Amino acid sequence: MIAADEALALARTVHELYAAKGKKVVYVNMKKEQLDDEALAKLIVGPSGNLRAPTLRKGKTLVVGFNQETYEAIFG
Repeated sequence: MIAADEALALARTVHELYAAKGKKVVYVNMKKEQLDDEALAKLIVGPSGNLRAPTLRKGKTLVVGFNQETYEAIFG
């Protein structure tokens, strides 16, 4: 498990973040948008206080949560 503070640090190392919850996917350009810790945590931290699963990283792209279309677009 990755705790919230570690999850936030991880998210700040990527250029693109996709956070999927059900059919909704939120895209954040981490290079251009400056989310505060609270806003970022709402996207990537679950009710347990840990990084939501599944979480996958490809290069400078982080995908949190599952959305089939997003997975196909990013991971082929």
